[in-house]
Amino acid sequence: MQDKDIKRLVKKQIKKQFPVWKRLKKKEKKTVAKQVLEEVVRTYSFEEDNKVSMNELLGTPDIKSAGIMTLSEMERFIENHNRHILKFPVVSREKYIKDPELTAIDALLDDNIINGLLAPKGYTPSMRDIFPTHLLRAELLKSLKYSELSYRKYCETQINDLQQKQNRAFVTLPLKKKLEISHSQLSQFRSGLTFGQLVNIMVYIIHLFKKKGEFDGGFEVNAIDSSEISAICNPAPLATIKIGKKKIRIYSDLDADCGKRRKKRDKSEYFVGYRIHTLTAINPRTGHSYPIISLIAAGNHHDSLFLDQIVMLGKAIGLEIRVLIADEAYGDGDHNESIRKDYGVTVITPPRENVKVPDNVDKDSHVVYMDKLCESPMRYIGRVEGGNHEFECSVSPEECIRSAICAKQREIPVDSGIFGQIPEQIRGIHELRDLRKNSERPFNLLKHREGLEPLRVRSQHGLMAVATFATMANLLLEVVATRKAERKENPQQKLKLAA
Repeated sequence: MQDKDIKRLVKKQIKKQFPVWKRLKKKEKKTVAKQVLEEVVRTYSFEEDNKVSMNELLGTPDIKSAGIMTLSEMERFIENHNRHILKFPVVSREKYIKDPELTAIDALLDDNIINGLLAPKGYTPSMRDIFPTHLLRAELLKSLKYSELSYRKYCETQINDLQQKQNRAFVTLPLKKKLEISHSQLSQFRSGLTFGQLVNIMVYIIHLFKKKGEFDGGFEVNAIDSSEISAICNPAPLATIKIGKKKIRIYSDLDADCGKRRKKRDKSEYFVGYRIHTLTAINPRTGHSYPIISLIAAGNHHDSLFLDQIVMLGKAIGLEIRVLIADEAYGDGDHNESIRKDYGVTVITPPRENVKVPDNVDKDSHVVYMDKLCESPMRYIGRVEGGNHEFECSVSPEECIRSAICAKQREIPVDSGIFGQIPEQIRGIHELRDLRKNSERPFNLLKHREGLEPLRVRSQHGLMAVATFATMANLLLEVVATRKAERKENPQQKLKLAA
């Protein structure tokens, strides 16, 4: 982790000494980056144990101190807020919104709630023309209808043009008065939002989504996956230094880094940018999946480092996570076992092929036997107090000639192979694991339909904000259901989770 710590110190020093870093010329950036990197490495203590929290090393927010509201707290906040406010229909605005989709979403959103959640500390509405609800609605409209446009063109042609009455009515701007929202204001809005505010406004949308009834039993089955997003910066690093076998690279986008993407025919193996780690809720009755919330980090960090933070974030917003499905990048027996003990979440990953199969276990059928002389398959009982899997003999004493000398019970430690959090013997485990493939579809929606790719912001925090707005737009579309036919449950897709 020393390379991550050095990169953290370099970013911290540059941001502190050069607050106008983005305005510097390329040559100036290269000179500064090289000098700061060499100075940090020269003064860094490689022998001492530098105790730095994981979120600092990864550049992610501190979830515990972010002031995040749970779904139940959000429900009480809405009830208390609406108790003192009388609402009247805005006929002059609603009659201009002809699009059924925008009409339905406009009816869902409560501007007073949005202002209450996003207003900065010390905010007073007097003598103001632009409110947080105007800016949030502008961001949502862009994700819903104009994701292909740049922010500058979007503001000029779709928001500030008085002829675009439907768009201005949805954003709640005056229809006859020349009140404008510039792309700079939207940029300042995104950068000014704290991580807690972004999560809380997302919790508000999740609350609306939950009221739809898709998850009456709670968000118990979830999946986690990641996808790469290239940054808007020169892929050539400004400065590079090698520490042992690790290379530390500084780019013009200080928060971005070089990562390895999944093999794609039309793209290079490496990219410079970020990786978005998304928690997706899965309806086990239908198999449909919905992105709930995301974390953003540099592209060079391994996926397994974000498992704890994603689970912690899901618990912080009040999700009843019981099962978390992930790919092999998140699979680690000891790590996943600690997740189970700390959060009560069972992490299901594909078994690793390089893990040795325990003695007296059939490699193909995964059937467990008591010893090498035993011919009777054992049945799974559950987890013992120490965490091991417990098996017992499945035949009666009369059917086994070795019954008098056999212990009839056996424990097998949890590993990253076929004896993961749930053994391969359990019926339904393969179907449950296959549901993870459905969680890959939301990435295509977030990237292309809601406009995360190509990326149009130049910072990690900006990407976190845009990713949150895109996820909000995606869930709102699911609530109003204007872009899909009615879904029917398939009885063959119903799953019975292991106890």
